Amino acid sequence: MTYHTIMAAAAVIASRTERERHHAAVVLGSGLSDYARSLPDAVEIPYADLPGLPVPKVPGHGGSLFSVALDGGSVLVFAGRVHAYEGWEMDDVVAGVRTAVACGASRLMLTNAAGGVNAAYSPGDLVIISDHLNLTGLNPLKGANDDRLGPRFPDMSAVYNPRLRGALAGVLADKGLPVHEGVYAWFPGPSYETPAEVEMARRMGADLVGMSTVPEAIAARHMGADVVAVSLVTNLAAGISPTPLSHDEVNEIATRARSTFSDVVDAFLPQLVQH
Repeated sequence: MTYHTIMAAAAVIASRTERERHHAAVVLGSGLSDYARSLPDAVEIPYADLPGLPVPKVPGHGGSLFSVALDGGSVLVFAGRVHAYEGWEMDDVVAGVRTAVACGASRLMLTNAAGGVNAAYSPGDLVIISDHLNLTGLNPLKGANDDRLGPRFPDMSAVYNPRLRGALAGVLADKGLPVHEGVYAWFPGPSYETPAEVEMARRMGADLVGMSTVPEAIAARHMGADVVAVSLVTNLAAGISPTPLSHDEVNEIATRARSTFSDVVDAFLPQLVQH
């Protein structure tokens, strides 16, 4: 996705929503896309109507962008994302977050469904991502750098903003929920990780495993946006779980946790807009 395509998509969003700027953005992960439809007076734009934005091919991943006014600001909510394992190029995978930042969003919340590696986690827990491990060999910044988007060698020493993490932890505590932080390991998928791969990730410091989020976080930081990310633990990872893993299980746990997830995001969004 070139700079000009990104700006063209941002222009369409501004025109369709009649909002010159969006202050923040949220990307909804597997099984969580329905949250966007609960937002009051949201303007929906199908991804297919936006230049350069790919449409997810996986069931449960949505395919529309929603714009909503909130506490004197406005938020873009991406109901679904695409993944590298679907065959998309990395530019496609990060097209949504790049467009959001081009729309003015200086703070992004990324969400996902993840496998729990840390024994302290249970299915249904929300875990704030403190850092990540890129175990795919992929990077959205590979290739020629466009200086209009960001520097050739962006700093990644604090990908996930400590202030935003603290604010999200406060919301979890206020809701009486466990406050977990952990390291997210990005695997390429689409096959789930083997027990040996999960053990490798655990020994490397991972608390979670999944197939998304990391490239979006890298691209957003490249463009100077602050990032906060949270994983919904939908299953225990291979070698920890006593049962085989399935995408249906991921969606089932996400459905069960929808009310809790919605309450947390509802409470956090005003802080994301104003932080």
